[in-house]
Amino acid sequence: MYREISLQRKYFLEEVASMIRNSLPLGDDYVLDPALDYLKAVDSGYMSPKLYELLQLFLSFGKATEVLCLIFVERIITAKVIQRFVKKISVLEHFAVSYLTGTNTSVDALAPKLQREVLESFRSGKVNLLFATDVVEEGIHVPNCSCVIRFDLPKTVRSYVQSRGRARQHNSVFVTMLERGNEKQRDQLFDVIRSDWSMRDTASNRDPEMWTPKACLLDELEIYIVDRTGASVTADSSISLLYKYCEKLPGDRYYTPRPAFEFKLLDKAYQCNIKLPPSAIFHTLAGPVCRNQQLAKQLACLEACKKLHQMGALDEHLQPVSDEPSGKDLMLKSKEASAGAGTTKRKELHGSVRIRALSGSWGDKLDGVTFHAYKFDFSCNVPSHIYSSFVLLIEAKLHEDVGNIELELYLVGKKVNASISSCGELHLDSEQVINAKCFQELFFNGLFGRLFTGSKAARKFLLSEDTTLWNQSYMYLLLPLETSCTSSADSWSINWTGICDSASAVAFMKNISVFACEGDRIDQSAHTSGSSVQEPNDSLMINFANGSANINDVNEMVVLAIHTGRIYSIVEAVSDMSGESPFDGNSDDAPAKYSTFAEYYTKKYGIVLKHPRQPMLRLKQNHNPHNLLVDFNDEGAKKRSSIVGKQRQYAHLPPEVLIRINIPVSVLKAMYLLPSIMHRLESLMLASQLRQDIGCSVANFHISSSLILEAISTRRCCENFSLERLELLGDSVLKYTVGCHFFLKHPGRHEGQLSSLRSYEVCNSTLRKHGTDCRIQEYIRDGPFDPRRWVAPGQKSIRPVPCNCGINTLEVPLDDSKFQTVDPNIKVGITCDMGHRWMGSKTVSDSVEALIGAYYVAGGLVAALHVMNWIGIEVELDPSCVSQAIASASLRTYIPNDDEVKSLESKLGYAFTEKFMLLEAITHPSMQEQGVNYCYQRLEYLGDSVLDLLITRHLYENHKNLDPGELTDLRSASVNNESFAQACVKHNLHIHLRHCSTLLLSQITEYLKSSDGSIEATSLTASTKGPKALGDLVESIAGAVLVDTGLNYEEVWRIFEPLLSPIVTPEKLELAPYRELIEFCGSLGYFTKEECVSKGEMVHATLTLQLDDVLLVGEGFDQKKKHAKGKAASHLLKQLEKRGYSRSGAKKRKHGTDCVSASPPESLEKGDVNVITKVKIQKTEENDMLALPDGAPSILSSSKRETPVIESINMKKGGPRITLFELCKKVQWPMPTFKTSEHKSRSPMEVDDIGGKRTAFNTFTTKIKLNIPWFGIIECDGEARADKKSAYDSAALAMLNVLQAKSQLIITNK
Repeated sequence: MYREISLQRKYFLEEVASMIRNSLPLGDDYVLDPALDYLKAVDSGYMSPKLYELLQLFLSFGKATEVLCLIFVERIITAKVIQRFVKKISVLEHFAVSYLTGTNTSVDALAPKLQREVLESFRSGKVNLLFATDVVEEGIHVPNCSCVIRFDLPKTVRSYVQSRGRARQHNSVFVTMLERGNEKQRDQLFDVIRSDWSMRDTASNRDPEMWTPKACLLDELEIYIVDRTGASVTADSSISLLYKYCEKLPGDRYYTPRPAFEFKLLDKAYQCNIKLPPSAIFHTLAGPVCRNQQLAKQLACLEACKKLHQMGALDEHLQPVSDEPSGKDLMLKSKEASAGAGTTKRKELHGSVRIRALSGSWGDKLDGVTFHAYKFDFSCNVPSHIYSSFVLLIEAKLHEDVGNIELELYLVGKKVNASISSCGELHLDSEQVINAKCFQELFFNGLFGRLFTGSKAARKFLLSEDTTLWNQSYMYLLLPLETSCTSSADSWSINWTGICDSASAVAFMKNISVFACEGDRIDQSAHTSGSSVQEPNDSLMINFANGSANINDVNEMVVLAIHTGRIYSIVEAVSDMSGESPFDGNSDDAPAKYSTFAEYYTKKYGIVLKHPRQPMLRLKQNHNPHNLLVDFNDEGAKKRSSIVGKQRQYAHLPPEVLIRINIPVSVLKAMYLLPSIMHRLESLMLASQLRQDIGCSVANFHISSSLILEAISTRRCCENFSLERLELLGDSVLKYTVGCHFFLKHPGRHEGQLSSLRSYEVCNSTLRKHGTDCRIQEYIRDGPFDPRRWVAPGQKSIRPVPCNCGINTLEVPLDDSKFQTVDPNIKVGITCDMGHRWMGSKTVSDSVEALIGAYYVAGGLVAALHVMNWIGIEVELDPSCVSQAIASASLRTYIPNDDEVKSLESKLGYAFTEKFMLLEAITHPSMQEQGVNYCYQRLEYLGDSVLDLLITRHLYENHKNLDPGELTDLRSASVNNESFAQACVKHNLHIHLRHCSTLLLSQITEYLKSSDGSIEATSLTASTKGPKALGDLVESIAGAVLVDTGLNYEEVWRIFEPLLSPIVTPEKLELAPYRELIEFCGSLGYFTKEECVSKGEMVHATLTLQLDDVLLVGEGFDQKKKHAKGKAASHLLKQLEKRGYSRSGAKKRKHGTDCVSASPPESLEKGDVNVITKVKIQKTEENDMLALPDGAPSILSSSKRETPVIESINMKKGGPRITLFELCKKVQWPMPTFKTSEHKSRSPMEVDDIGGKRTAFNTFTTKIKLNIPWFGIIECDGEARADKKSAYDSAALAMLNVLQAKSQLIITNK
């Protein structure tokens, strides 16, 4: 039936359009021609005479832009059409034109908000010509209105007088347009004018004796004045004020809140009784007795306005009180909102808090120190890999969940389990402390830093300088344990032999005064350990700088190079290489600078080898520390194999330049694990410190440091956890607790006011303010762990980030605008050496919500309320207020319907203590028409928050490993009006809804027919939407149960879990088609284009998707743009599925790996009218143009019509890639692919870079491949660069140049 009616309407409109085209063959362009003779247009039927005269009036205004002209018309369509027509006339383009209508059910009617905006624009002069219906005849006040035109005749005297009165300016003009020769219109206008004159004459010539003279005193006038502001309301204006108040009350499309009036006749006098909507601050009022109905109504309304002001519903200016909070909080919110506080766009500079547990004052104590000891044990899943145990010595005692933990470290191809356990206290004497500090300085600087400072000409040994490497705010020791120690915490001992030997090595290095001055000589025999040096003829002995060793014992020996300060482990002695062997470090291009190794050390470092013939040693070089907390092994087999297969680099050095250290190589291996372990430990110490600051005395409550750490770690940290899941839960907890608090605290406020109060309290700007007041921002971890910047006590950083913030303290002033910016070039997450870092403003509010979620997980609602009050969110769920709400319900009048109540209670599985609570929950506001003065709106507000919390908690607990984004999608699919409406219908709750709306009844009936028993909430979108009142009913019943049970939300969940089941799971979740298409195309490197055109009441959406060799087109029609795009996207997804592209991957997210797997089909199906089939491309040698076969689709030529143009190429780092990607997106070319190869050299090479020349040992060359539909595949190579990203830029730049050379691109300013 619907399709048949639609077709009939389509045929009718096509017939009308054909008739118009036949009668007006020149179209509307003829009318809009600036040189048009309008009289000829009238004669030819293109314009009515009446419209012509109206245009002449507008032209008579000249070029003045101060004109404010109000044109009254009878119908909305007239106002809309004429204002559109006038806008297109070029000679009137200096006038701003708009229209204003009422808020009826017409399609063209304006919403109240838009009405106010248009009217304000007219008052301010932004709009010159305003077409309006009779909605603005009364009440509009525009003092500068200079002209009023009645385009259509007034129907009543009142309409005539009111419209004429809108011309307020001095010497203003009032024009009434009358059709020539139309006697009926003439007589109608004359009757109106005669009646007007008659009323005026009667009023001006009345007999004064007929009236009793009386002094007119202000107190006797029917007026109410506010003493503080002087604002007043009269009996005449009180009616409109009362309506204005009711308009501010919450309503929906089925019910508009307005006052109702009842009149009683009392002995020839009248009394007016007012009934206000259920959400009003009071419901009934009886007015004074008066001589007529109108006066009785006015005085009753005046009394109602007085009472509203006295009860606080009207402010001091007698305007309805805004739902927004008032006072200092509102001023602060407005100030911060204007500055973008709490948004992702705004960035703020914040400081970092010091970890108190790491501070120590023991550095200079002479009588020894007592430490708390924490042992590190390691076990690898590859048994042959041994890592020495370590012990951490600090002054402070760590909490149990910080000092006794286990964590996994991810190395290439293997895992290491690190176990940290408390070992009690340990006392070190002063000599042990000195040696321990020597060990730590030597190895952490030798492995992860530099042992030499200064230039090549004047290098100094770092540990011989007077500057201290220790800071009292960051003091601890990391010492190796004896390898024979077991894993027991009670049986362990520090490897003092190795530590003392390390101290001896430091002393040896200090005795060598000069290393790097060219031409100087170092006599090795003067620095070796006396008699331990063996003669060269002993082939089994190897002579080191500080002693000798048997050649069979050198494997895996730890050594220190005296000329570079680097620490190595020996792999083997190379018998066929010695100091007299040819030097292999010469450049391939330059002539040889050194002939032998001996010559190299003599000339380069001034070291004369005493035993040049002894074998060279192959050494395993140290490397930068890596982030071992993240499992990079899961990034794909291809990348793993490339990492595993990477060739290891070795160094070859003569033994005489090496100091042997009596430390096992397992110590060296374990030290590469320490940066990651200490980073995690320091993070847990930070979380434990925040827990201590918050404090919580709740009985049987404990929150782990790891949970708090999760709440202060953003996704930018690149950990396997982040605050996003807890933030989602905390958001629901916050919404529920604040909602309950306001519900109980303000029993007289309606749902709109409660929602506004809650929105303010939980908005990001408010949460950000609370968070910064508690200095939570100083605890937030907002950047990835960079092990190269990590330093241990006693280590000097080789990658400093100087502070350029202009602040000498850790704390950053929050009120200084120079530390706030929206500059997109400011990078967040990078901490300077002073601890300052830029952070997104929203990150603070997110962390506040996550902390609330963490405490809720650990200790329930009581713990969550504690942390909320600590943060500054004053929430109290007072049991006495709950009892008062229940008692208030028990006092209400209740006429029971036992059968209906029992039926509903049986469906719920719960018997209400206060039956009126259930009655209120099922009563729609439209029942006001039946005299009911209550409704479900307040309970709906409460039920919305409790269901949101319960469902979010259910999803959080049942999907622990789910990505936060998918968890959000699940909540969005479960907590929405549609899913609740489906549950309502599924369990026949809708039959209990009490309402008086025929529109609502018809929509419920239509929804029941469309559902046909197939209701299941699994999608973020649905073709048929349920009426909002059905979802509201479910929420209000939940709110009623919550109050009736004394805020026992566990009982609410017991009742509603079966009603809402099955709750959507990740397997059944369906994304909205448009979003699914965008994510799917993004994963494959394809781009979509959209075009939306309004056609009457419908929106026509067209989406195009360019694949490698085919262009797909999807179309959709709907009244809403969003739904039209969704339908078009659905068509495209079906076409992709037909061509072999898997849609399942689009429902997954990229989480460590690329989850989307879609392979291009081998063949394309034919016959789909929305698909442009593959065209064979033939290139001619003469002009390199495309030769298309006959019958190629027309859309192909349109897509190939214009060559893309760009102004210039961004030559900054990353710029060429961005330029190329933006070009591909613009013209819908598939994303280019890159393939990089690496070239290694033992000698430095000079390569080009964006900033100039650059020296590097490794170079990268990238091959780029781009598939241009209808043209072909283009491949080209970039130039060699020193890093991969620069190589990508070089390849992208080469591709852009090739595209220009092949006429596929125009660069205007190359």
